[in-house]
Amino acid sequence: MNFSIAVLPGDGIGPEVVEQGVKALGAVGGLYGHAFKLSYGDIGGVSIDKHGVALRDETLEMCRRSHAILFGAVGGPKWDDPKAKVRPEQGLLALRKGLNLFANLRPVKVFPQLIDASPVKAEVLKGVDMMVVRELTGGLYFAKPKRRWQTPTGRRGVDTLRYTEAEICRILHVGFQLARTRRKKLISVDKANVLETSRLWRELAVEVSREYPDVALDHMLVDTAAMQLVRAPSKFDVIVTENTFGDILTDEAAVLAGSMGMLPSASLAPSAKSAGGPALGLYEPIHGSAPDIAGKGIANPVATLLSVAMMLRLSLGLNREAESIERAVELALADGYRTADIAKPGSKPLSTAEMGRRVTGLVAAA
Repeated sequence: MNFSIAVLPGDGIGPEVVEQGVKALGAVGGLYGHAFKLSYGDIGGVSIDKHGVALRDETLEMCRRSHAILFGAVGGPKWDDPKAKVRPEQGLLALRKGLNLFANLRPVKVFPQLIDASPVKAEVLKGVDMMVVRELTGGLYFAKPKRRWQTPTGRRGVDTLRYTEAEICRILHVGFQLARTRRKKLISVDKANVLETSRLWRELAVEVSREYPDVALDHMLVDTAAMQLVRAPSKFDVIVTENTFGDILTDEAAVLAGSMGMLPSASLAPSAKSAGGPALGLYEPIHGSAPDIAGKGIANPVATLLSVAMMLRLSLGLNREAESIERAVELALADGYRTADIAKPGSKPLSTAEMGRRVTGLVAAA
């Protein structure tokens, strides 16, 4: 089969880890007889430097014509002036908004081989395997008014937290549908004791739950969820929450997995009525551009490799091919291969390219 993939390496370690993802994609194509046509584009800081904008219309249109998008990261100190009118993050936000990528799926799985890599006690980490469903195109990151201004008494800033019933319901449906394919437990995270948007969220969660009588729904305040993620993470199956809460909680959950370099993600368009059906999606590691290690060749490519696996399954409908990458990652970890972020003290870590080569080699040998 033939597929068109838009590749946006971006900034920092983005190009380094995306390169390994592309190689894994090539190994899958060779093994299973698929052709992946890759189209490259600029986004973030590199796009600002070349074109003066964080995302060009041409790049957005290229993504729109593709079956899926493989994304690296954006941002870095070079473009970090808070007064700048054009910022790298605007490229990613514009991509999400322009393609209506409203559902962000972030699986958090603790590999048994990496339990010692986490600062959390080993007995707490056993059985941790959850999916966080984050609403991605609403809330504080997008709502208006959003501005800064000078007043006689000092500087001020405002961001608006706004959600509509339609936005909340559609992400709740994704959460319930995913829960049906797993342990049939959904925890809706909000701040209903303080925020009106969260009170609406909780009310709608109850209403939508009536369509899914086979799924157990619980509510949890976001501060409690943050505590329970470290205290008793195995109790979670599927979490559904709004944009800002989801962003923070999944970064916290990265500690469970041992490193942010282990966590993939998928951002899906509204056509995804279930987690199992093909849909336009953007696939990226959650770790960001990590400018402090960019260019050193030590970044962990596993999150990107697992993001490629999610792409194969969710946007291309290639379940067997996705499993081949996931299995290759597990085998590589079982064989003791580690990058610096997950290496045991005193051991010699692999480079980004070496780790990618080990995993890709196991895919080809499958």
